[in-house]
Amino acid sequence: MEVTNVCEYEELAKQKLPKMVYDYYSAGAEDQWTLKENREAFSRILFRPRVLIDVTKIDMTTTVLGFKISMPIMIAPSAMQKMAHPDGELATARAAASAGTIMTLSSWATSSVEEVNATGPGIRFFQLYVYKDRNIVRHLVRRAEKAGFKAIALTVDTPRLGRREIDIKNRFTLPPHLTLKNFENLDLGKMDKANDSGLAAYVASQVDQSLSWKDVQWLQTITSLPILCKGIMTAEDTQKAIECGAAGIIVSNHGARQLDYSPATITCLEEVVKEANGRVPVFLDGGVRRGTDVFKALALGASGIFIGRPVLYGLAVDGEAGIKNVLKMLRNELEMTMALSGCTSLKDITRDHVLTESDRIRRSLSRL
Repeated sequence: MEVTNVCEYEELAKQKLPKMVYDYYSAGAEDQWTLKENREAFSRILFRPRVLIDVTKIDMTTTVLGFKISMPIMIAPSAMQKMAHPDGELATARAAASAGTIMTLSSWATSSVEEVNATGPGIRFFQLYVYKDRNIVRHLVRRAEKAGFKAIALTVDTPRLGRREIDIKNRFTLPPHLTLKNFENLDLGKMDKANDSGLAAYVASQVDQSLSWKDVQWLQTITSLPILCKGIMTAEDTQKAIECGAAGIIVSNHGARQLDYSPATITCLEEVVKEANGRVPVFLDGGVRRGTDVFKALALGASGIFIGRPVLYGLAVDGEAGIKNVLKMLRNELEMTMALSGCTSLKDITRDHVLTESDRIRRSLSRL
């Protein structure tokens, strides 16, 4: 089968992966309403293309936290990637570097920060869960700094793991030949089997449920790296994050894996961008499968987007080459969307280039 778009990798990955692994990567929480909505919300945003503009040359380069990257498409943290392919996070790191973009490494990676660093040059962020034992947090952050990681993406929406019913049915746990590499020397690398989800039991035993805004400030006392708050969806939390010194915000609902019936991230984006008001960059993850999705997010104020599941599916199907192709297809689709919308650079993409459901309602009411 010739793969012509990112979505086709999912079906191929489903055929190739063990059921427990595919289900873990693909599923959302409870009824999985938010999982569907993350995708469907993009379909309700329409374009207002401009024409008769010279689009011979299109520039997709941008800067994130001072680092120049080739396109506003980056890789989100996804746990346990060696379940998808033996090279796991190492393949992801190489593919991101080859594409000239940023990779975010999960705390719960099956490759360590040192192993990822050893793959060669690249701009990498480290995703952080805050453990009950703060010495573990200090240890992780120091290692990430030493390994050349450039920012911390602090996940703020996981005081508990969302109820992922498919994982409960599957009694999900990390395959015995793999470990959470960043915790291996701390005797926290293994995930025991449980009566429901082994991951849920692990999170309940290790992750600090008392995490609060003061901890965002505390984190700045143990690192000089910029801190992105990942998992913010409201203006109120945007304001608090900025007050607490966050260097950026990632609008995220954790891939619809936490609180079901949370809105799609693309529908929350404008509220967050408006509140941030240029003080910090705002990024988006959740549901992006097309270059058209990327354009819509940029038009609504995002400084860039992160993709998670498409990377895992590309990795499962064809390793590093699969991820490279995922990034290439999204890049090509974004370039085409820009050309057909009359935009030759990212700064040309404006709010006037899209029409949301709210816009259409306002227009209808104004005609009454």
